[in-house]
Amino acid sequence: MLRAFLRTAAARARARNTRPDQDDDVLLDAPDDRLAPALLAAARGEHTPAAGLLAGTRERAEWEHRDRYTTRLAAFSRSRSEWLDAWRITDPQDPDALLVAARLAVARHWDSPDRSLLLRQLVPAVVSAAEAAGPDPVPWRTALDAARGAGAGHAEFERLWAQAVRRSPHHYGCHVAALEYLAAASPGAHRECLDFAETAAQDAPEDALVSALPLRAAFTCLTTADVGGDVAVPPQGLRARLDAAADRAIALSATHPAADPWAAELRNLLVYVLLRLDRHADAAEQLRLTGPYVTSFPWARETDDPLGRFLQVRAEARTAAAPAPPATGSGHPRSGRAGHGRPGDH
Repeated sequence: MLRAFLRTAAARARARNTRPDQDDDVLLDAPDDRLAPALLAAARGEHTPAAGLLAGTRERAEWEHRDRYTTRLAAFSRSRSEWLDAWRITDPQDPDALLVAARLAVARHWDSPDRSLLLRQLVPAVVSAAEAAGPDPVPWRTALDAARGAGAGHAEFERLWAQAVRRSPHHYGCHVAALEYLAAASPGAHRECLDFAETAAQDAPEDALVSALPLRAAFTCLTTADVGGDVAVPPQGLRARLDAAADRAIALSATHPAADPWAAELRNLLVYVLLRLDRHADAAEQLRLTGPYVTSFPWARETDDPLGRFLQVRAEARTAAAPAPPATGSGHPRSGRAGHGRPGDH
């Protein structure tokens, strides 16, 4: 991870002068320029840069950045928590330290065989902290995740959801938490998931991250056993909606520069969905725009080596999208369209 941090600045400098799809630098979960210094300091046991970063997102109401940075800092703390422990000792009531600690606790309990019990015990404290956080919606995203893991009933989840959207009606993280709750509570409810995601996207500003929520819903549809069969022919009436979700995400991707680490997760997820929909040319273009930035999600759902899986998928997508040579002895070129096999089938 530290090597990736140190290589990020050099990779970005080269990306400004080279094509963004070069192979010489591929970085997994690389932080952006704001997060990288905080993570490097945390590796040294120092919490001040992380505290300054999160305080700035809170003061400027940068809720999407705050959510993502909190998640990354909590993930780092799973193996290196000394910096967070020192921060909490120095300022036990710091709202940003409490936020990272809550996200870390939920993540640790999530992997436990006693997840439901542990998270049920944790939910009251997480909700109490969220209520004390004023207009900040990010603690409510943590509360929604904890409630989902605890197996909360619909009424309880809806109560938390109301508090979240009251603070930020278009916050992507809270909507993802609600979408995942809906998918878990009603397996096979693909149309309901798409309904929820499409409504959220239609009501949001065009450049809002929640515009990509239908793409996340499409991912849920395409990775659930109920869809089954050949993904090029999903259940009746669903294919058009999945394509529309991908098209909306392509439009959002176009608003970000190439080789942008902030847009990396959007583009990695978009590549995954496009390949499942057999749209190889579109997937190859998103791979070009992604440049060196690989994200664990969604590739980690298939393997313990998300970077290796990404490289394999990228090579296959480029081959599938390449124009085929003319058929020998025929005046007509062969079709460049690949078959209907899914990357996840290998």
